[in-house]
Amino acid sequence: MFNLSLNFLQNIKNLIFPFYKNKDLKFIFKKLQEGIPEDKVASRFVGGCVRKHLLNEKIDDIDIATILTTDQIKEKLKDTNLKVIDTGVKHGTVTIVSKKHKVELTTLRKDVRTDGRHAEVEYTDNWQQDSERRDFTINAIYMDINGKLYDPQMGTVDLKNKIIKFIGDPQKRIEEDYLRIIRFIRFKVMYDIAVEPTTSDVIKQNLVGIQKISKERILIELIKILSLKNFLTINQSGNLREIFSMIFPEFLYLNRLERLKKIYHYSEVNVDILLAVMLIDEKENHEYFIHKYNASNKTKDTLDQFNKNLIELKNDKEFFEKNLIKNAYLNGKNHLIALNIINFSINSKVKINDFFKTLNEILEIKVPIFPIDGEILKQRGMQEGLRLGNVLKILEKEWINNNFKISNERVEEIIKVNSN
Repeated sequence: MFNLSLNFLQNIKNLIFPFYKNKDLKFIFKKLQEGIPEDKVASRFVGGCVRKHLLNEKIDDIDIATILTTDQIKEKLKDTNLKVIDTGVKHGTVTIVSKKHKVELTTLRKDVRTDGRHAEVEYTDNWQQDSERRDFTINAIYMDINGKLYDPQMGTVDLKNKIIKFIGDPQKRIEEDYLRIIRFIRFKVMYDIAVEPTTSDVIKQNLVGIQKISKERILIELIKILSLKNFLTINQSGNLREIFSMIFPEFLYLNRLERLKKIYHYSEVNVDILLAVMLIDEKENHEYFIHKYNASNKTKDTLDQFNKNLIELKNDKEFFEKNLIKNAYLNGKNHLIALNIINFSINSKVKINDFFKTLNEILEIKVPIFPIDGEILKQRGMQEGLRLGNVLKILEKEWINNNFKISNERVEEIIKVNSN
């Protein structure tokens, strides 16, 4: 009920105070329009911000398309308080930063030549031509600073009907940039899980082209897909699941998502948890994924820790019982909450009541704080250095193994033994 009230208030706020009425944005549009005839529109919002505005969703990124070149943009804004950053000048893109906004401006373009990875473009002042080079109809909806729409590809109709459709011939659009296959999956998961057989066939015929795309770009798109709240519904469409599995064959365990769906309402499910659920097995499958996509050290460390503790959990029947506080101290409560979710999702023997019992116990425990630090040891005569660090580790290990207790006498004894 509380969430519904928040959503209702957000809807009212968006209706009365739409994002395009912001003073900073109005100022940017005013400066860009200066010197341009009134009957010629210099700039329009485009892409995600327009799409989310129409769907009354939260707007996080703001993109503006403009007939102006990057040099012209800089000239018009040079004597203002706005900061212009060269984020992609060779692609006709700059970023404008104000106190409250970071806005990306891109000059209108038309494709001249493409090779499936990169496009050779020419700048244009023709809005129709710019729309024709975009990927999907719902991403080619433009809106001016007064909220007036320009919709040359009828994207508003498709958005209303939750249809994700390539602009023009799907075969041609995919051949221009094979990453559009993965972007297609993302928008399908976001809005419309069903995939038409004809589009599915075209995508399957072009999957080999994804090999031309850098692993870094693919991973960025994958993380966006896994971040979608609707991702857990991917199994509902045979075609969509098949395409996803063909692109990402490392995800051997999509069926585990059905178990995850039973509990995801009760705990936050993030990308790391999803990766663990779909990847981890006894054959180190997650390591292959990390290597293939050159995943970050943070992702690697997180998946390795999940894998290590799942093995320990399998071998230690007391992991979530007598050893719960110890494991919470060693790993953190958030890690144990995630581990409980992953364990339930991949282990059909774990009953849902056991999952909730463990979750409640994790939430209720108070994680002990190690009462000794380097300053205390220095006060007791130890010199700062490697030996002090080693003594701290010895003391901490004994404190943990003794049910988080250690006497002053024992501390003095360990210091004395290790000071010589």
